[in-house]
Amino acid sequence: MNTPNPNIPDVQNSADTRHIAINKVGIKSIRHPIMVQDKSTGVQHTIAVFNMYVGLPHNFKGTHMSRFVEILNSHEREISVENFPTMLRDMVVKLEAETGHIEMNFPYFINKTAPVSGVQSLMDYDVTFIGDICHSEIVTSTKVVVPVTSLCPCSKKISEYGAHNQRSHVTVTARTNDFMWIEEIVQLVEQEASCELYGLLKRPDEKYVTERAYDNPKFVEDMVRDVSARLNAEGRIDAYIVESENFESIHNHSAYALIENDKKRPAAHP
Repeated sequence: MNTPNPNIPDVQNSADTRHIAINKVGIKSIRHPIMVQDKSTGVQHTIAVFNMYVGLPHNFKGTHMSRFVEILNSHEREISVENFPTMLRDMVVKLEAETGHIEMNFPYFINKTAPVSGVQSLMDYDVTFIGDICHSEIVTSTKVVVPVTSLCPCSKKISEYGAHNQRSHVTVTARTNDFMWIEEIVQLVEQEASCELYGLLKRPDEKYVTERAYDNPKFVEDMVRDVSARLNAEGRIDAYIVESENFESIHNHSAYALIENDKKRPAAHP
């Protein structure tokens, strides 16, 4: 084994004379295997894309990029939402920083049953765990992108033969005070959509989802308001952002709406 040469200079640790601090510096888009708690099977193995940053004081020239990778490898495949805070603490200690930020984005699969035929198939959802640490205080949140169907109420009202509908992405970013399954967030959103999506449908299922959407039209404004009402009623959620993007089928643009609410902050009166 080679002994480190003490004569090799550590350029990144040298002083910087420009006196400009950097808010975030680190690595982006590094993939690593992780384990996530699965409500049905106990645990799900998947691949996450990590972004890892720390704040760099004005007097340091650079940070040690290799240490970010060392942190990931030190946990091997045991990276999960439970040890996410530990990773944040390890990162600021190893990088000698006061602030840090980690994003862990991964596909999460849920086995779904078609509404009429009962055939089963996997649906994938885009999930991101987000963590920030500042002077030892940690804040984490979970972001879930839920694809659904939305049907236009106006189109239904004015048309004799049907109504235009499209696939929509409803994104919930939630800060919780207790454990919450990813499946619970997904279900909460899907129950407020015109209709949920499935990986596999037979003809009786297609009939069901088409008629279900037609009977349950939603503007993009309706979608975020209805999901927001459900999030307001969920005691485990302290703060959230809910977004809906409708990929319009009769336009070459999307419709979009967002509601943000911190339930711990006093409401502003008009």
